[in-house]
Amino acid sequence: MDKLTLKSERETALYEDLGFAKVDHSRYSRQGFNEVVFGAGKTTEQVVQILKSLSSSDKNIMATRVGLDTYKEVLKEIPEAKYYELARIISIEKEEIKDQDKFILVLAAGTSDINVAEEAAVTAEIMGNKVERAYDVGVAGIHRLFDQYEKMQEANVVITVAGMEGALTSVVAGLVSKPVISVPTSVGYGASFEGLTALLAMMNSCAKGVAVVNIDNGFGAGHLASIINKMNI
Repeated sequence: MDKLTLKSERETALYEDLGFAKVDHSRYSRQGFNEVVFGAGKTTEQVVQILKSLSSSDKNIMATRVGLDTYKEVLKEIPEAKYYELARIISIEKEEIKDQDKFILVLAAGTSDINVAEEAAVTAEIMGNKVERAYDVGVAGIHRLFDQYEKMQEANVVITVAGMEGALTSVVAGLVSKPVISVPTSVGYGASFEGLTALLAMMNSCAKGVAVVNIDNGFGAGHLASIINKMNI
């Protein structure tokens, strides 16, 4: 494709200029999933208009970090929209998850980590993956984690979500032979520094095969897990 053709397509089809946002309609062809709307910091009207633009696609679309009030406004314009309250995600789902042998396992250390864990899990599901969950399996009661041992061995990718000292990641990564994606959360007392302690602990894990996303970034973990889970090696 020459530069003139590319420029012409970019001006007419590759994105839609809404004034406050340029909606990327070619994201699916480049990355395998439509542009995802980050709702935090956007007005309700902006989220609604961007989702209306994206909803012309025949693929799944989603917005993260959105509240119930925003969802109610989206619903007026897009009746098929769904809301996942714990994950704070709005989705317009046009493709169902097919039966799969491979699955992503999401482990949350504590109940306080569930919101971030659900953001990861729901993201992966909307992106077409089978997901299983095990919550409140942190190292303070490590027998609860060991009860999930067989499931950890069966999973294709494991996501660990933990605040405090972030120890869950090292324990899990030392027990499995598959990628472990770690999400530090901002859960914890003062010296946890709003997730920084968990972030540094996960990045310094002595266990192999660990990738770490940003603090509270369940979406990033779910998306990365989806990419890995869909790879044919």
